[in-house]
Amino acid sequence: MKRLIIYSAILLILSSCGGGNRGQLVGAGNRERWYQADPYGMVFIPSGSYNMGPSDQDVPYAQVAQSRSVSVHAFYMDNTEITNNEYRQFVEWVRDSLAHRLIGGEHLVDEGEYGERINWRKKIDWEDEENVETLNELYLPEAERFYRRKEIDSRKLNFEYYWIDLHEAAQRSSREQGKTDRSVFIKRDVINVYPDTLAWIHDFTYSFNDPITNMYFWHPSYDEYPVVGVNWKQARAFCIWRTQLLNSYLNDNGESFVQDFRLPTESEWEYAARGGLDLSPYPWGGPYIRNSRGCFLGNFKPMRGNYLDDGGFYAVKVTSYWPNDYGLYCMSGNVSEWTSNAYDESAFNFQHDLNPDYTYESKESDPPALKRKVIRGGSWKDVGYFLQTGTRSYEYQDTSKCYVGFRCVMDFMGRDKSDF
Repeated sequence: MKRLIIYSAILLILSSCGGGNRGQLVGAGNRERWYQADPYGMVFIPSGSYNMGPSDQDVPYAQVAQSRSVSVHAFYMDNTEITNNEYRQFVEWVRDSLAHRLIGGEHLVDEGEYGERINWRKKIDWEDEENVETLNELYLPEAERFYRRKEIDSRKLNFEYYWIDLHEAAQRSSREQGKTDRSVFIKRDVINVYPDTLAWIHDFTYSFNDPITNMYFWHPSYDEYPVVGVNWKQARAFCIWRTQLLNSYLNDNGESFVQDFRLPTESEWEYAARGGLDLSPYPWGGPYIRNSRGCFLGNFKPMRGNYLDDGGFYAVKVTSYWPNDYGLYCMSGNVSEWTSNAYDESAFNFQHDLNPDYTYESKESDPPALKRKVIRGGSWKDVGYFLQTGTRSYEYQDTSKCYVGFRCVMDFMGRDKSDF
């Protein structure tokens, strides 16, 4: 009882002396102490400077990259390429969102003036008689079914997404034109998310790839293989969906948002691929693509077309071969990877040396040259030159290839992990 009286007296004295900031600059109150956890499936890439560009002879004398010192801020990167099964989660989410809206009722939550949103806690009963009839429009019409198989019509798997064009918002000319309403900088797009499975056929002439076309994306045996047949816009849409998926979870649990998932810049990709080995031509060092026992260290087109010599044939599982010193698998070979950057032969001459970046949001009416996006890393069908960390190449953003995939990055908030 005496202790209780003493504690009460102390609290009374402290409260009578005035509370809050006592007139001092102490910062806003009620701020949570925050620590950035490593996103699932990602590894931390520390800030650093390196020599970006060729580390070896420019064999084709392309002169589209010059060695220069640049600095890159810390970020997270997927330790593997996005797999078929991971991308399938995106496809099925789009499918389920369409189904929820078709069924309606308890599957939607009324938010008043903001319209309705999907109630993801309500499960879809695909076998319910009423639902079967309602959801029938998601499936292929009977005339298009093969041996009467009831399959989802992939042409209807369209994803509506948004992003803010910060570069346009930062332009002084935009402000001079009276663009004060933030909504003009919010961009909207709708894209079909299903991969182009026919890429395995249309990318090669006089080559029998029908079996892998039939099975590669959807069969369980290929779950851990890299997704391909995804164009640049589909890859960007996946990153935006992945961001909203995580931030929605964090918001529901009263936690702070994190930075967006996105495609890596060209400089980030090369920095991560090098794995801290600044002047080495390959993620594992170099100068050779074989180890001391004569085994190939990546999946590519060795020698004169002996595709099996490196242990692969087409693409292989995303964890094949040894990772580099950052813990990243298949940064060279397997499949080439989309970056966020537009391709320009002279980009290295005008990019900044602080987080180098060059982007261009092309329009449908633009010529093909303005729709080029940088790809890096080389693939299972490329010769060894394209496996070098400093080799640049490109594909058109509206095309999908059976040898191009992607992986995501996320900016690290802070200077380094040691700051926390």
